[in-house]
Amino acid sequence: MGNNSPLATRPPFRRWAHLALFTIALVSVVFFHSSTFISSALSQSSPQEIAHRSQILSECAYIHAKPGPPPNFHFRTQKNTTPVLVRNATIWTAADNGHEVLTGDLLMHRGLIKAIGNVELNNTKLEVIDAHGAWVTPGIVDLHSHIGVGSAPQLNGASDTNSRKAPILPWLRSIDGLNTHDASYELAMAGGVTTAQILPGSANDIGGQAFIMKLRPTAERSPSSMLLEPPYTLNGSHFDHSLTPRWRHMNARKLRDAQDAFCAKVESNSWDDLAGKTFPEDLQWESLVDVLRGRVKLSVHCYEAVDLDGIVRLTNEFEFPVASFHHAGETYLVPDLLKKMWGGTPAIALFASNFRCKREAYRGSEFAPRVLAEHGIDVVMKSDHPVVNSRYLLHEAAQAHYYGLDPALALLSVTYTPATAMGMGHRIGMLKPDLDVVIWSSHPLSLAATPTQVYIDGIPQLSLPGRYVAKGPTTPPRTPNFDSEKVATVVHEGIPPLEPRSVKGALFMNVSGLYMRGDGSSGVMRVSERAGSVGVEDGRVICVGRCSDFAEGVVDIVDLEGGTIIPGLTSFGAPLGLVEIRLEPSTNDGRVHNPLDGDLPAVLGDAIMRAQDGLMFGGQNLLLAYRGGVTTAITAPSGTFLQGVSTAFSPGAAHARVENASVVDEVALHVAVSMSSKVGVSTQVAALRNILFGEGGDKVLRRVRKGKTTLVVDVESADIMATLLRLKDEYEAHSGRELHMTFAGATEAHLLAHEIARAGVSVIVAESKPFPSTWEQRRILAGPPITQESLVTALLKAGVNVAIGVVDEYNARNTRFEVGWSLLTSNGYIDRTTALALATTNLEKALGVPREMPQDLVAYRGGDVFEFEAKVVGVISETLGRTDLFE
Repeated sequence: MGNNSPLATRPPFRRWAHLALFTIALVSVVFFHSSTFISSALSQSSPQEIAHRSQILSECAYIHAKPGPPPNFHFRTQKNTTPVLVRNATIWTAADNGHEVLTGDLLMHRGLIKAIGNVELNNTKLEVIDAHGAWVTPGIVDLHSHIGVGSAPQLNGASDTNSRKAPILPWLRSIDGLNTHDASYELAMAGGVTTAQILPGSANDIGGQAFIMKLRPTAERSPSSMLLEPPYTLNGSHFDHSLTPRWRHMNARKLRDAQDAFCAKVESNSWDDLAGKTFPEDLQWESLVDVLRGRVKLSVHCYEAVDLDGIVRLTNEFEFPVASFHHAGETYLVPDLLKKMWGGTPAIALFASNFRCKREAYRGSEFAPRVLAEHGIDVVMKSDHPVVNSRYLLHEAAQAHYYGLDPALALLSVTYTPATAMGMGHRIGMLKPDLDVVIWSSHPLSLAATPTQVYIDGIPQLSLPGRYVAKGPTTPPRTPNFDSEKVATVVHEGIPPLEPRSVKGALFMNVSGLYMRGDGSSGVMRVSERAGSVGVEDGRVICVGRCSDFAEGVVDIVDLEGGTIIPGLTSFGAPLGLVEIRLEPSTNDGRVHNPLDGDLPAVLGDAIMRAQDGLMFGGQNLLLAYRGGVTTAITAPSGTFLQGVSTAFSPGAAHARVENASVVDEVALHVAVSMSSKVGVSTQVAALRNILFGEGGDKVLRRVRKGKTTLVVDVESADIMATLLRLKDEYEAHSGRELHMTFAGATEAHLLAHEIARAGVSVIVAESKPFPSTWEQRRILAGPPITQESLVTALLKAGVNVAIGVVDEYNARNTRFEVGWSLLTSNGYIDRTTALALATTNLEKALGVPREMPQDLVAYRGGDVFEFEAKVVGVISETLGRTDLFE
């Protein structure tokens, strides 16, 4: 922790001399000519020839100019911006390799930081904010975003991420397609993101030129007014293994060499040889020539070792640097290879846990940031927005920290390191003159850290600063020890063995809290606040507290170091057990046939598809979910409209024939009603009405009609939900029986929360951190700091039975963090037992699970379960009749 010190005592701000990003500074002086030479070159010539030679001299000066920041600082401030003094703050400056933390004040004026430390108040017109010790950091910087080109909500008329006209498109520019009305800007700023590098997409070998934008709205309302500086770069994404890269660089190299030869004649004053000739130019290849000259920062989308090796060879053959590898799933397996890059080792831009959606990403690891950092390689956490909502980019850094990345490097990974990788370290990423500042509700690496105010160019961006944000811990999370898991991941090249070690009995020592399923409003109760010891045998708790007799037996002793034992979580929404690698059809159960697309095969008769028939055990996503505290997965078939029947099973079972691997064979009937379907909403509702009011059919459908099985409807739009509520009323009036209905997804459910509650309909919130991805999700309840309520709290307050699910199979392992997010952003409305119910008893009630669930428990070592602290070390599985240990 640094001492109080005013900024005036520190070295003055410097113009940083290292390579600047995409800025190619235009110069008006020919560096390699003396004034005498210029005079001789232009003497005794006609005015036209003088003008022609002057143009040539400028062009030659341009290609030889050293890249760097422009000579004049590009101010982005607005007039009449009120000076702001933040008092009593904990200020992380990003200096000293991320270790400088000052306590005191921060003065901002006219878009610049004027002082840090003990600031004397001598201007009565200041706006004074008392931070009460809150953390202050530079604005978050996103190195890899498609915000503005991959707009929200997704609409064909606003989709400009990729151009599929050719594999090589270096002349395309993201700024030319930037949508200034993207709903994501406000959301990103609400997460502290102030600057983003907007990349073209990765559908091409070269996608085009990226631009760096400040995200705040401007008076001009134009893309150009959002530019940090007028730079450009290339997103050289996913290089092929064919001759295409060589052909591409050969053309660019020929043009570069022709320019150099031309300018060599200029330097030697051989004007006669240049008579009638013009400076060699080709707009198609000019940006690639700048790549070869090292004048731009090249971003390369690249996953596997074979691709990385190819780029290393290309850079050495053609002598050009790469600024950053993006996605880069296998970089942690080949750190020494990366250091062979021509021009230096690139920064590596990673996801925290979004892996395995395609084969080339299958070996990605949550330990990659730590491993790379241990090899001295710069690590960047990125969003690839909207793949990961950039609002939660800091959450990516916090996850990397949880899995072992040094806290200073974790904060740098979303501030100064990406700023440097894009060549803007002289402007952003550190508390320096170009002011982007975020005040946080808690330590930035804690779960659910939320801005209470965001300043971009000295201008506040949150309309109600701090009003909706509960204060959290000011100290960093006490992260677990994952040393053995990290080593195993590297040794097994990204696919470590994840199966547990099963034992008959175990004694858990130093247990703080014990929570179990039981009586009470939430169905979860706290059995003991200081349990001490908990003995288990055959998957059941035998003793709590006084376990001396039990300890004398042959049992494994597990020290929880003050940790907690809680009910195992239930996962729903992601196709766990049906999908392993989403984009590899041969690894998946596949999508069910949609009867609205045509007649079903006659062999199916009236049968409805059952998820149980397609289950696959032992997959990476399934076992990681189990290691993350998920002891029951409820999965429905994938498809549109009539999806099928869900099943509940144990992720820890080795195969379907293990005793009790299936917890409930048939849980609920699932349908989807969406504006994104090939047929209209009215057609889908008519088909659902016909199914409900009909007779016969599959036995599960008959149970739905009798009110014995729940009908779960995947639906996002409040308008469609209102229609479904009316359909429910119609059916109940017609049949005299209750129709048990649940909405899943339900992004817009807050708009009719009380109507849903009166109808007795449950809601499973699929995305507790909402995003308006589609038109029918556009009316989100954003939650703090934009709105006081989140979707979960709004529904709970209306009296709705609410549960939490996840959408992506990789995210099932993070279910407890999703629950923790809802807990920590509820402003105290949700307590811990209610939070646990969101992913256990509430979820099972919403799905209509027709039995009392097993008393499966999960043991966490150390720290807070609902923080980036505790680590799962064991599952006490009543379902499987054993205790599974993960060490």
